[in-house]
Amino acid sequence: MSELSRQLDLILRGAVEIIQPAELESKLTRSLKENRPLRVKAGFDPTAPDLHLGHTVLIHKLKHFQELGHRVIFLIGDFTGMIGDPTGQSETRVALSKEKVLENAKTYERQIFKILDPAKTLVEFNSRWMSTMTAEGLIHLSAHSSVARMLERDDFHKRYHEQKPISIHEFMYPLVQGYDSVALKSDVELGGTDQKFNLLMGRELQRDYGQEPQVVITMPLLEGTDGVKKMSKSQGNYIALEDTPNDMFGKLMSISDALMFRYYELLTTEEMVGVKAAHPMEAKQALAASIVGRYHGAEAGQQARTVFQQKFQEREFPSEPDVRVTLTLADFREEQAIGLVDLVAKTKLVPSKSEARRLIVQGGLEIDGQKQSDANAMLSIVAGRSYRLKIGRRKFALVELQASSPGVS
Repeated sequence: MSELSRQLDLILRGAVEIIQPAELESKLTRSLKENRPLRVKAGFDPTAPDLHLGHTVLIHKLKHFQELGHRVIFLIGDFTGMIGDPTGQSETRVALSKEKVLENAKTYERQIFKILDPAKTLVEFNSRWMSTMTAEGLIHLSAHSSVARMLERDDFHKRYHEQKPISIHEFMYPLVQGYDSVALKSDVELGGTDQKFNLLMGRELQRDYGQEPQVVITMPLLEGTDGVKKMSKSQGNYIALEDTPNDMFGKLMSISDALMFRYYELLTTEEMVGVKAAHPMEAKQALAASIVGRYHGAEAGQQARTVFQQKFQEREFPSEPDVRVTLTLADFREEQAIGLVDLVAKTKLVPSKSEARRLIVQGGLEIDGQKQSDANAMLSIVAGRSYRLKIGRRKFALVELQASSPGVS
């Protein structure tokens, strides 16, 4: 594999859209030929003191560029933070004071280096060029777009037709973000899919100011713990990088199995085939321990896992279940798995397989604390493994996989 192909593979991993792919390849080719790193930028407005896992989707992509030898610029939008990003907003944001924005910005510098290499990261503040811009310069910048162009934005368009107020200063936000790319002479800018309008404004302004337009790379938005809305402190569905290890672990364990796979895809480099083959509870605990370990240390990750198991799993499963079932591995030489219906039936806590199927479909089965609703699902057979079954509201079974003869006690 050529160096160009290697770099493209890593850069494209997890990306939603590249604007434009041919330009990215051309920039990388020139970078390799001239031994000149690309200038890669991503901006974050310090509207809250905590960075959360949603932010790290972009930060990890910055890390990829760092690993490839490029120049990463972490831009703190202390100026744009006082305007307030109108993206996705149904009304004008409440403006933050300069003091509050700067207070939040201080925490960002500390948190980003949990992922990025400090020696290879340029931290910039867009107040450096915007606070010194004259009124004449601001008018000149405003002349680079039209009201009609601004109203092409879905959020502005919707608010305009619903006759909701749009403040003039909100039109300045995409222009200022775009001008950041001019001031930094960025080759590439990263952003979430919801930032596409603002990112494209950077390309337009760079052309207007005589620069080669940046390549835009959009990354997916990470859903919060509710599994529906974008992770956001304002929605209360976020996991902060500076949450305590136990809080972070607990929040990660609260997400659905489907969302767990998405977190694996966007926040780790694990192979998804192996993750999907594992038991959901084990996979989720491994994910939680890994992420806690990344931000608090491996030992903290394992300690949080132990605390979780003791506090939640043991409390919700009686020390003496209704039945203990022992299955022999010899019975599963070929299949290496057992259907959930058969597993429930072997506990003899339901009168028939049809009743077991009905109970599963209606959500009446939990295995190791995870609700199971697919009556056709199979459970992997692993030597020495045990499963805790909650059947209905008040029946419990412990299923152990051993080399001895099967039985029920």
